[in-house]
Amino acid sequence: MPETREITLGEAVREALVEEMRRDSRVFICGEDIAEAGTVFKVLGGLVDEFGPERVLDTPISEAGFTGMAVGAAMTGMRPVVDIMFGDFSTLVMDQMVNQAAKVHYMSGGRWKVPMVMRATLGATRRSGAQHSQSLHAWFCHVPGLKVVLPATPYDAKGLMKTAIRDDNPVVFFEDKMMYRLKGPVPAEEYTIPFGVADVKREGTDVTIVATSSMVQVALGAAKLLEADGISAEVIDPRTLWPLDEKTLVESAKKTSRVIVVDEGYGRYGATAEIASAITEGAFFDLEAPVKRIGAMHVPIPFSPPLEDATVPNEQAVVAAAKALLG
Repeated sequence: MPETREITLGEAVREALVEEMRRDSRVFICGEDIAEAGTVFKVLGGLVDEFGPERVLDTPISEAGFTGMAVGAAMTGMRPVVDIMFGDFSTLVMDQMVNQAAKVHYMSGGRWKVPMVMRATLGATRRSGAQHSQSLHAWFCHVPGLKVVLPATPYDAKGLMKTAIRDDNPVVFFEDKMMYRLKGPVPAEEYTIPFGVADVKREGTDVTIVATSSMVQVALGAAKLLEADGISAEVIDPRTLWPLDEKTLVESAKKTSRVIVVDEGYGRYGATAEIASAITEGAFFDLEAPVKRIGAMHVPIPFSPPLEDATVPNEQAVVAAAKALLG
């Protein structure tokens, strides 16, 4: 029997990075406070001891500088993993990721590739204030040439990270900072998870809940509460927002005829809108009600704990939405 352990999401990400760095000498990591400190979230602790400062590079506080360096390194044959401490700081690397990494392959007629991963965090409720608590993953989904990954379990985090590092295209990999201690089963043997394949986390018949990242756990909690009231909820995790597995989402919508989409990003022009649109186009005549979207409140994330908690979707909001859809 293959060995499966219970490890945290943070440990799963670290394990994926270690295994890929051992497998391929071209893989290196760069970012702020990643070597001796092991990142502010302690995910990369000890990597510098094994791989040295040449492959675990502590950088100056210049996201634009070291991300640009990584784009150049990827173009010349390396496979960099760029660590952006907080996803909010991705605002500082938009030129490097959007105008350079995403377009080099196209503009060179296929002669150049940019096989790099940009790791960043998302998620609120850490009491980190408005500049360290946003979920900005939808921005990158808007840009052709970038792949966008949002793992919700330790199993998915490890398998998707290994796939991201091996991909010949730039991948933006978002980890929810509040989920690093979430535990789950992870096989000890080698495995990868393909991009563009959604995962049905829980099967159901009455309503489909499509959820991303940390909202997957919220959706599963809501599904348990709904079950107590005799409502069967199906929970689907797209795992990658691009490529997006529209087929699985549409098939579930046709089966249940009612859909809720939950995402921690801002609702306006966000991931929920794109997913809801894809489902509506693919399953319009099978839907009994409009697709319901639940996202973060459209305000800067407050520092006040009660106010911050109020901005993020929760189980009760999903339960109320499901009951409203079912009349």
